[in-house]
Parts: sequence; structure tokens; C-alpha cells
Amino acid sequence: MSKEVVNLNSESFDKFLQENEVAVVDFWAVWCMPCLMVAPIMENLAKKYEGKIAFGKVNVDEERDIAMRFGIMSIPTIIIFKDGKMVDQIVGAMPEKILEEKLLEATSR
Repeated sequence: MSKEVVNLNSESFDKFLQENEVAVVDFWAVWCMPCLMVAPIMENLAKKYEGKIAFGKVNVDEERDIAMRFGIMSIPTIIIFKDGKMVDQIVGAMPEKILEEKLLEATSR
């Protein structure tokens, strides 16, 4: 698992979920200001949980098929996966502490 947030596309997305027991995926777009606020939070958490949780991001404008697959209607949307299955979905920007709490709660199930 990387300490970086990995850019995901239709070719790498499923493999990313399969290779990581716990994965957090940020659905975002370049023009979305709240998304740009969430990006450094995701980067901080990726460093903090290196080796435990994998972090990825999907640009919804470039990867519409993945966004449609998960019914993404609003961004930012962060989906937490465990063993390849969605365990939680967070819509909207939030402070790092709250996002981290939600992440730990979802992955401890």
C-alpha cells in the first residue's frame, strides 16, 4: 500500500480493490471546490495509514463508468471498501478528524 493517493481509472479500479483489504476512494472533479479541500485531507490520511489502508481517487469527468457504477450523484463522495465491498459512503467535504473517525468506524466492522 502506498502512502500516496492513487489515481484510478476503469483499468486499475477493480484491481485496486482486490489488492487492498481496506480501500478508500474519493470521487472528485477538477472544478469542484469542496473536492479540492478534501484532497489534502486524503493525502494526510494516506501517509498516516500507510501499509494499513489504501487511498485512491476517481475523476468523475474522466471515469464516468465508475461513477455511474456506484451511483455517484454529488461530489466529493468518499466510499470505503473492505474486502472489495462497499461498507460506507460519505458525501460532502468534512474536517479531517471527522473523516478519520468515520473511516476507522467503517473499517473496524
